[in-house]
Amino acid sequence: MSVLKVMAISGSLRKASFNTSILRMAAELAPDGMQVNLYEGLRNIPPYDDDLRTGSGYPPAVAAFRAMIKEADALLIASPEYNFSISGVLKNAIDWASRVPDQPFDGKPVAIMGAAGGAYGTARSQYDLRKILAGLNAMLLNKPEVLIGAAASKFDAEGRLTDETARGLIAQQMVALRDWTLRLRR
Repeated sequence: MSVLKVMAISGSLRKASFNTSILRMAAELAPDGMQVNLYEGLRNIPPYDDDLRTGSGYPPAVAAFRAMIKEADALLIASPEYNFSISGVLKNAIDWASRVPDQPFDGKPVAIMGAAGGAYGTARSQYDLRKILAGLNAMLLNKPEVLIGAAASKFDAEGRLTDETARGLIAQQMVALRDWTLRLRR
């Protein structure tokens, strides 16, 4: 069996981001046969401008982002919750990447996770992200959900996730993403 390549995208630009930390944890907990690569170019994607796209084409950072999505076997997205929704930088990147022709989310297996300070974790932002990705015909993994609330109490001083329940859910989600991706290939 070939190695499944998962592109992990954090919707946070913060250096000490809980969402980037859980993506790193997901890479550690990934089952055999799965390689998780963290995309770190979100801050290089300019504000969406369709005049730019239809004029001179995709900026290099956007073209590279689209190509990486297309080449990945699956996506793993973690976003903080800002004003009850996903982060603006993540929405901007999705808007750029999703333009036709050949929008790379079409048929792509995707898992979502998130960590936030509130009691509900990222429930509302994940709901919005699911709506966006469903509209792009991404193949969303429904369960298990990874919603880490009260995030500040679940990470150590180095930003490492210490909550065993959350770690277990992440491990389960990675196995489910592997299985979902393989099922969709049939």
